Amino acid sequence: MSDAMTTDLYEVTMAMSYLREGMTGPATFSLFVRDLPHERGFLVAAGLESALDHLSGLRVGPEDVDAFASALHRPPRDLRALLGLEFTGDVRAVPEGRIVLAGEPLLEVTAPLPQAQLAETYVLNQLSHQTSLASKAARCPLAAAGHPVVDFSLRRTHGPQSGFQAARLAAMVGFAGTSNVAAATAVGIPAIGTMAHSFVEAFATEEGAFRAFARSHPGPVTLLVDTYDTEQGVRVAARVLRDLDRGPGSAVRLDSGDLGALAARARAILDGAGLRDVRIVASGGLDEYAVDDLVRSGVPIDTYAVGTRVGVSADAPFLDSAYKLVQYDGRPVMKLSSAKVTAPGPKQVFRRPGYAEVIGLADEQPPDDGRPLLETVMRGGRRTGDRSTLDASRARFSADLGALPSAARRIRGPDAPRATVSELLSALTARVRRRIEEGGSAPAPQPSDAERTASGSHRFVPR
Repeated sequence: MSDAMTTDLYEVTMAMSYLREGMTGPATFSLFVRDLPHERGFLVAAGLESALDHLSGLRVGPEDVDAFASALHRPPRDLRALLGLEFTGDVRAVPEGRIVLAGEPLLEVTAPLPQAQLAETYVLNQLSHQTSLASKAARCPLAAAGHPVVDFSLRRTHGPQSGFQAARLAAMVGFAGTSNVAAATAVGIPAIGTMAHSFVEAFATEEGAFRAFARSHPGPVTLLVDTYDTEQGVRVAARVLRDLDRGPGSAVRLDSGDLGALAARARAILDGAGLRDVRIVASGGLDEYAVDDLVRSGVPIDTYAVGTRVGVSADAPFLDSAYKLVQYDGRPVMKLSSAKVTAPGPKQVFRRPGYAEVIGLADEQPPDDGRPLLETVMRGGRRTGDRSTLDASRARFSADLGALPSAARRIRGPDAPRATVSELLSALTARVRRRIEEGGSAPAPQPSDAERTASGSHRFVPR
């Protein structure tokens, strides 16, 4: 079985019905996030590379057909129409690392309807999950205010793949390293690690554990000092580091208790021992909120290690994301469900100074001061260029973050910019709504060339 099996069953039933009905015309689906999670002022687009990998390799084989048939309790011959289906469509998307807002398409797929439908589950999964992780992680360096932040999340992420993604995305948004050896090696980021409490407990004395660890690791070492009494652990670490002349570059790690108060005491003990170059690393249930509190209180912590809460985006573990049909066979379509209204037609997002974003139609003229965000990344089922590198994604994120209003970067009570809708998109939405409400089925009239080049005011995105 192939990755084509990684889909919801209803994607299969719909694709099969489309094929039987001869509905293979071009369809455009738009993927967007309806609303930002609580306490988020922005999102960071991520997951595109995983989605493109899936689409470029998507092909329904004989084993997939057999599995679909088994799931539906039907003979394989009933699903033979799906055999050989592969993705031959186009994709326009916001590149990884770019900052996006609520309502803005992160990706649009245009392909024969059965293909675009079958792609939904996997593509939505990857962009939703990775955008959630990247958006959470991006707030940690902001909170740390210049102090290094490292990723310790692997052991409690939702599976090894998720842990790998968390480490890569953290590096994309400014983390200094990760404990995840596989991710560090594959992505080319620093691998960072210390010791566990079990190591200290395995020795008869804390000092014996510290000396053994130092003997095995020449150069700077980081010693975990809170297995027993934290202040005494710092004193023992100071004695070992001073005796072995391991001060510069070394550190002690605090993993529990009142980290602010303990950091202050640790700093005093280390300075009193002449170890001003020994750093203090803090870990233990940290996320951007805890880091923000510690930094604002002025505690002498040098490096923050964040783990579980960031690796699973604990306070916002999912996004209110959607993958909706917006056009079929040249006919713009929309959904009118209460609180889930969608806008019709393929779209583009125009970024203007100060994040005065405009969501418009894909082929309309951009505002004079606007730059399009969505780029063509796949044509005819094949990538239009090389995979985006981590460095390129970092550069995009850094540039976008630098231009983001400070109110949107706040850790608590951020004020997120709101995108507006162009006059052309607003007019198309009104026409399609009217056609649906009147029970009509004819294609909605398209804007004229004069309308497409007209400029005007913009309206807020419907919520």
